[in-house]
Amino acid sequence: MIHLQQDSEGFIRMKKHLPASTPVTITFSDGSQEEFTGSRLNEAYDEALAVYRAQNQLDAKGFSRGPKKKVQAGIEFVAVRPGMGQ
Repeated sequence: MIHLQQDSEGFIRMKKHLPASTPVTITFSDGSQEEFTGSRLNEAYDEALAVYRAQNQLDAKGFSRGPKKKVQAGIEFVAVRPGMGQ
């Protein structure tokens, strides 16, 4: 089991996919807890990554097709809220 803590802005730290069947408990900033599956959090991660890439004009693989400049490779934080695990 993995235990994660939501920060005051509503995010958890998640740099990569978790094993799909792993139970993950998230403690929200209001003190409540909820259990998620790794696959549900992976979906939230993929959604956040797609938004990040769209906002930074990156293609589906994360590459910039514009002028060369240093671009962050991915995301590190995923927004979560109570009730997402259902």
